[in-house]
Amino acid sequence: MTFEPIWGAIIAWYLFLAGLGGGAFVTAALVRWKYPQAAGIRRIGHIIAPLAVVVGLLLLMIDAKAGLHNPLRFVFLLSNFGSVMTWGVVFLGAFTLLSVATAALEFMHRPVPWWLEVAGSVLAVCVAAYTGALLGVCKTFPLWNTAILPVLFLASAMSTGAASVFLAALLRCRNEFHQITAALKLHLVFPVVETVLVVALLFVTQYNSVAGLESVASLVAGSWAPLFWVGFAVIGLCGPLAMEVWLLFFAPEPFERGSRGRLVSAVANAGVLVGGFLLRFLIVVAALPLVVVMPLF
Repeated sequence: MTFEPIWGAIIAWYLFLAGLGGGAFVTAALVRWKYPQAAGIRRIGHIIAPLAVVVGLLLLMIDAKAGLHNPLRFVFLLSNFGSVMTWGVVFLGAFTLLSVATAALEFMHRPVPWWLEVAGSVLAVCVAAYTGALLGVCKTFPLWNTAILPVLFLASAMSTGAASVFLAALLRCRNEFHQITAALKLHLVFPVVETVLVVALLFVTQYNSVAGLESVASLVAGSWAPLFWVGFAVIGLCGPLAMEVWLLFFAPEPFERGSRGRLVSAVANAGVLVGGFLLRFLIVVAALPLVVVMPLF
């Protein structure tokens, strides 16, 4: 079966950046709660969050063609609260406003109220899960139409958001980075969760229809297999997990805190970002629709 994807790299970037922004905000909130002295890392997360989401929204508008010429097209989405897209607009709009306000307070070196951080974190989780639900409403695509996808995208969003904050912290706040050991160890959970969810997604999808089987086949053994196994599985998932486990639990402390240890951590976090984008890109482009055969008589 051959099929031209209805969405491509632009939508994959939108899904990636929206989730990353949500994950970065949650990471900042967790760092504030666990390590209140790590103000630099918290500030990084609060700044990354609105930047990522705003860029993602601009890409969405570009992909929507008429959106840039007719912005009311997006406003009209608010007229149907039975639609996932309507709730997506609500979550994205509210989160963007709160994250921009939080970043502004950081720039002015003013304290961020706890209620603003809590509300932003709740909306961040909603935005991250929504990116998977957006695809899931397309019932004609078995690879998308599953309850596993929002959970998978949520886990990936938390992982990529944290990776973006940690990567920036390695460049800007090295001393603080070595203080947040518990946060770095918590980050190891997400690749494991993602692995389980990806396996579950592929297993369930291949048995629900012919289109589902062919979608999975194109990922694991077809045209997208090299990108799936090398780009996503090795560079984006298993490689970063192995590097971080070795660095946090087995590497000598002088190595971990030295320049070579920081380089290993930077490579690992960069790999997580690559994997997060490829996950969304591959799920978008590999999905095949159900084929409905109409009888002649």
